[in-house]
Amino acid sequence: MTKHSVAVIGAGKLGELVLSGLLRSGWPASQLLATTRRPERATELAERYGIRPVLNLTAITQADVLLIAVKPQDAAKLLDDFGMKVPPDKLVVSLCAGLPTSFFAERLPGGIPVVRVMTNTPALVDQAMTVISPGPYATEEHLALTEEIFKPVGKTMRVPESQQDAVTALSGSGPAYFYLLVEAMIDAGILLGLPRQIAHELIVQTAIGSAVMLRDSGEHPVKLREAVTSPAGTTISAIRKLEDHGVRAAFLSALEAARDRAAEIATQMSAPNTK
Repeated sequence: MTKHSVAVIGAGKLGELVLSGLLRSGWPASQLLATTRRPERATELAERYGIRPVLNLTAITQADVLLIAVKPQDAAKLLDDFGMKVPPDKLVVSLCAGLPTSFFAERLPGGIPVVRVMTNTPALVDQAMTVISPGPYATEEHLALTEEIFKPVGKTMRVPESQQDAVTALSGSGPAYFYLLVEAMIDAGILLGLPRQIAHELIVQTAIGSAVMLRDSGEHPVKLREAVTSPAGTTISAIRKLEDHGVRAAFLSALEAARDRAAEIATQMSAPNTK
């Protein structure tokens, strides 16, 4: 089957994750374009992946799918430069956290379909969680094409766009929470007398095993936790301390803050002085 041509516009770290995942899945390098802010970055991507770096105006005419991967605060200026020149037969896919599809629709010619996507950094190891929402004029065919692009780097899911800010807080930022937890547990292992490398290996493998059990067992996390928690044992003593320090409440507050920040970004970008 002939693959659609995809242009990653603003190929920074996130855009590079998508490019490398597509190539690992067998997507032809000849069907992948990338635009960058700096010429040296374009050269780096071309040498590393064999893709073709182009200018934005070339990308919007030659690619079937325009994947916008710039930082949210840069999106308005980017679209001011070429948005109204995008041909009507293109699909625009946004990876810009917090920005609604309406933000793009206002800056594109009428009728161009927009799909909003939130993925995360485990795309680097093909274990991303990618969540897709249709915007104006996006059809089932456009959603299926978007899934085809992101399935090589992990799991995909569709949700209404109204849930995307929560998705950003939960899975988009989610890897950082786990890394912070692992970092803290490694430090605890060192405090308890273990060498750093041993503590690191113990915690990383425990995290991997726990994640696989959650995914494959089908059990609720409460049941899996209870299976480890013996009466009057070591685990319940530790959990009591976590509850005493409000760890659960802290996570709830943290995710609410991330969701609210995503919504705030959209508000700021829609203000008149950003257009």
